[in-house]
Amino acid sequence: MAFDELDQRIVGALVENARATFAEIGERVGLSAPAVKRRVDRLRAVGAITGFAATVDPAALGWTTEAYVELFCRGRTSPADIGAAVSKYPEVTGAATITGEADALLHIRAADVRHFEQVVERIGAEPFVVRTRSVIVLSRLVSRPDLLPPGQRPGNSG
Repeated sequence: MAFDELDQRIVGALVENARATFAEIGERVGLSAPAVKRRVDRLRAVGAITGFAATVDPAALGWTTEAYVELFCRGRTSPADIGAAVSKYPEVTGAATITGEADALLHIRAADVRHFEQVVERIGAEPFVVRTRSVIVLSRLVSRPDLLPPGQRPGNSG
């Protein structure tokens, strides 16, 4: 499905604030509320918009330590096997196979450094893991929504 400019601006507005009313979005993009609703319904129907979610500060939930862990795996461990194993850990908030020396990169949230260490020890004990390499985030410099339409910047969906 091709997005036109209005679709892109509507999606940008929703990414910034999914609780905005159709009227508020319409005011930003120059459409009526019913026209925005029709477009949002169409974007949902074709799977371009997959859902709406609340954004929560992890520290407010007690997850004060953030880190990335590279996994180095034995032999030809499949991405499916890595995904199945690491999805068992609620502290793993994201995982991807990557290029380079490591086989996968995990994004981890933990209550504190000791908790993080315990999680890495458990993951390192998985039968396919040869070793891990970790970095702990000191401060987050940029944090953006997952995706904005091309050409849009946060705070500028119009």
